[in-house]
Amino acid sequence: MTSRRGVQEDRAVNMYFRLLLFLLRVRRKSPLSIWDTSHASFRVNPADLDVQRHMNNGRYLSIMDLGRMDLMLRSGFWKKVTDQGWYPVVAGQTITYRRSLTLGQKFDVATRVIGYDERWIYMEQVFRRGSTVIADAIVRARFLRTSGGSVDVQEVLALTGDAPEDQVLPEWVGRWNRESSAHSRGLGENSRER
Repeated sequence: MTSRRGVQEDRAVNMYFRLLLFLLRVRRKSPLSIWDTSHASFRVNPADLDVQRHMNNGRYLSIMDLGRMDLMLRSGFWKKVTDQGWYPVVAGQTITYRRSLTLGQKFDVATRVIGYDERWIYMEQVFRRGSTVIADAIVRARFLRTSGGSVDVQEVLALTGDAPEDQVLPEWVGRWNRESSAHSRGLGENSRER
């Protein structure tokens, strides 16, 4: 019988293997602008599955990391930020699961920047199998300096080149940011400890 630790190690090895394959494939893909939509294809493998034999909800988040890397690598933006001594971090995300993915199914992850404000950069990521939306997510991210501290969004935008004129953060994303930031302060006085 496999231990819980063994399963976690198998899943970690699986993600590193998937990352290696991803990095080999991304070199052959066409270049993009950071303002374009990237598409990365994957297939559900046994290590992705939960006890219900569907792709584990946490696996979606790991694959979203690869989707964001696809966009940054293909646009050349990854090299620009690492040359500055910066690295990206996810500060918040919300995901809605609409359908299940099962063993062997191929799926696509579309990733695009949908806007920014004075503090955050927002991305949309959509999982599709064919034309069917499987899950969709919004990610709030920023860049940090390896030397310490965060990078101002205007500094990041200076590296991206001009944003498209129609690049306006949807109002509902700004509302989600405000509400999720307020919620992150804890459950409040009315919560009961158990």
